[in-house]
Amino acid sequence: MAKRECAVEKLVMPFPDPQFWRGRRVLVTGHTGFKGAWLVWWLHRLGAQVSAFALPAEQTPALSDVLEIEKRCHSATIDLADVERVCTFVQAAQPECVFHLAAQALVRPGYRDPVNTFTSNVSGTVHLLEAVRQTNSVKAVVCVTTDKVYENLEQAVYYKETDALGGKDPYSASKAACEMVIRSYRDAFLAPAGVTVASVRAGNVIGGGDWSEDRLIPDAVRAWQADAVLQIRRPDAVRPWQHVLEPLNAYLVLAERMYADGSLAQAWNIGPKKAYSVRDVITLARAEYGSGEVQFGQAESGPHEAGLLMLDAGKIAAALGISPRWTLEETIARTMQWYRDFAAGQSGADLCERDLNAFLSARSDVTKGV
Repeated sequence: MAKRECAVEKLVMPFPDPQFWRGRRVLVTGHTGFKGAWLVWWLHRLGAQVSAFALPAEQTPALSDVLEIEKRCHSATIDLADVERVCTFVQAAQPECVFHLAAQALVRPGYRDPVNTFTSNVSGTVHLLEAVRQTNSVKAVVCVTTDKVYENLEQAVYYKETDALGGKDPYSASKAACEMVIRSYRDAFLAPAGVTVASVRAGNVIGGGDWSEDRLIPDAVRAWQADAVLQIRRPDAVRPWQHVLEPLNAYLVLAERMYADGSLAQAWNIGPKKAYSVRDVITLARAEYGSGEVQFGQAESGPHEAGLLMLDAGKIAAALGISPRWTLEETIARTMQWYRDFAAGQSGADLCERDLNAFLSARSDVTKGV
């Protein structure tokens, strides 16, 4: 009976196992991005030997600079378009686990520069997987795509991993194409070689240290810190918002399990049980920030952006026990506290440490009965 209780607890509360990651050789692409910086910082804390490459951060400040990520890994500046340099770096690193996050990751820039978007996301994924194919040390690969890979019907549908892929805008289409690339390399080359490859489709992330352009919370923080009015284009757009630590925890746990279980080489949704509107998020963010003006507009004419997007993350909950730990309210509260404290002079590393410790001590909503 005691063993059964232990197994249930492990299912309900899956976190990365430090014993697995300590000394493990890991490759991360895109470590200068928001999620990539958080991931490398967490892996370093777990004791992994991390190698990472990316283009320079696109904004200042950048979380990768705040956390001095280059001191926590073997870092290189490499463009995914340069397949020879990618292959050389991966072969030299001899990673056992690979996390592929590098991408052009925003919808509106995809309209401005579709060629770079498709090149970075599709060709870049081909080049990374080709490097993996040529490197015998690799056992598990987690490729990060997006919740926007689905053929969005603009209906109240929670998309499952078996639903049709699609994408009207270049970013979404490029990520749907990435899914095809991942599946092809997995089936044609990597699975026969004993390499487990999964794609992960995470909902919109929120968290301290994101200063990316054209993202909701960073745009809000910039506006309110400058005493400017935050202009909201599509307040009624609905998305599956979650704290950045939610998908990162899932990526780490999935890679761990994939190392020994090839059946997990699949596509996985990662998201909250309920989606919320932009208006909901900004209303909560403003209340937590304590001040700031907002002007809600109406859906403007211009490039298409999905109005309604929801994910069904039941598959990963059933298979791995991964379920959200923080509600939207707590996610927003912790995020805005991070930005307030950072602006007041606190260390970004200390603030990330605080959030990660709180996350690791939280009970999942499975145990709360939510």
